[in-house]
Amino acid sequence: MQNNGRMNLLNLADPKIKMLHITWFAFFLSFVVWFSHAPLMVFIKEAFDLTSDQVKALLILNVALTIPARIIIGILVDKFGPRIIYSSLLILSSGICLTFATATSFEQLAFFRFLLGFVGAGFVIGIRLVGEWFPAKQVGIAEGIYGGWGNFGSAAAAMTLPTIAYAFGGDDGWRYALGLTGVAAGLYGIFFYIMARNTPKGSTYFKPKKSGGLEVTSWKDFFFYLGMNVPMYIALAVLAWKLSPAGVNLYATETMYMMWVGLTALFFIQLNSIWRVNKENLTHGVPDIDKYEFKQVAILNVAYFVTFGSELAVVSMLPLFFLDTFEGLDPVKAGLLASGFAFMNLVARPTGGWLSDKFGRRQSLMIFIGGLTLGYAMLSQIDGTWFIPFAVMATMVCSFFVQAGEGAVFAIVPLVKRRMTGQIAGMTGAYGNVGAVIYLTVLSFVDYSTFFMVIAASSAVMFLAVLFLSEPKGHMAEVNEDGTVELIDVD
Repeated sequence: MQNNGRMNLLNLADPKIKMLHITWFAFFLSFVVWFSHAPLMVFIKEAFDLTSDQVKALLILNVALTIPARIIIGILVDKFGPRIIYSSLLILSSGICLTFATATSFEQLAFFRFLLGFVGAGFVIGIRLVGEWFPAKQVGIAEGIYGGWGNFGSAAAAMTLPTIAYAFGGDDGWRYALGLTGVAAGLYGIFFYIMARNTPKGSTYFKPKKSGGLEVTSWKDFFFYLGMNVPMYIALAVLAWKLSPAGVNLYATETMYMMWVGLTALFFIQLNSIWRVNKENLTHGVPDIDKYEFKQVAILNVAYFVTFGSELAVVSMLPLFFLDTFEGLDPVKAGLLASGFAFMNLVARPTGGWLSDKFGRRQSLMIFIGGLTLGYAMLSQIDGTWFIPFAVMATMVCSFFVQAGEGAVFAIVPLVKRRMTGQIAGMTGAYGNVGAVIYLTVLSFVDYSTFFMVIAASSAVMFLAVLFLSEPKGHMAEVNEDGTVELIDVD
């Protein structure tokens, strides 16, 4: 690392660089495990003679648990530290992945796929860890590298796992391919525990005063925070509906109603937990030096809703979009054409973080959300008369702004309130999954062109929200366990 802000990623003698590589690869493996079923679905469908509705159910179940999981993991990482939580998550997901690979019925497949949605929360852990190791002037590009290179795990799974399955041959080749991802995750979990450290030597790992919810510092922010939790429960209710007879028919309507009652109960339990965490702050007040604005968190939430939320949704439907739009394409070619959207992660997300570091947090985020608004408006105009390379180029340009926007969002997250970075990252990440659920639900009712225009319109609204984002400047204050105050640079 150099004082001019440049980053030498080959300098493993620098502890920060070493920790960055250790961390992004943990995220990479978590995404390999999380999306390992997708490229092997053709084998799984044949092995279990699954219906189309059963396949859709598995895809939905894969993301269902990730919304609450990111909130839970955010709380745990702030309380116990990234080292123990990331290693535990990888080892736990290893066991679940192996049980999924050895499933003998659709019910077992569905249950273990649902549980594997928890590994999608691994992203949150590294955001806190990278934020601890890198200074404010480099945290954007560091988080971008972590997110972009880690996200590539889903593409890596798609490129390698079918080949591994064929290499093992026979009817169970897909089981060995899945099993290998689980074994790799478990072994790396042990390695991560041995090698990773929560903070650089001599630094303090700040923890929230209480666990169970974000600390806020005013009644206005308290009610704002409560309101921002509602969309997550709506998304979970929509998922429950999509798995009912109204959607893929995984269970009876009565089960859906029971799940809705359970979600309502959980919502009120969470409200009580949030009140418990914030009761003292709200009744006695907090020092000015310890205050922050919750609107910063809310704006980052909605920005990630349209960036990562739209990415998850578009990646899910883009191969079918190319297949249905252009005559003469087969599924393999359509998948290859659509893969450009995910490949942009390697460069776009780090670029978004770097530009945020260099040219300003709010300005960069506004440019990227404005760009993806225009990008999705352009995609809405694609039809069968387009020259296919132009259509692919349009998707990749749009993808650049989407993923650069993700990088810009998480260049800001560690600068809001250090001791709550895990929880802020968890809530922001959960909003990305909320966006995916909402956009995919919209797609089930409209054509492709309207789907892209809905994303563009919602992005335009979120662009206006970003206008109210305050640029992180000066210092953020954190209180040590001994009561002393430490100031941390955020610009």
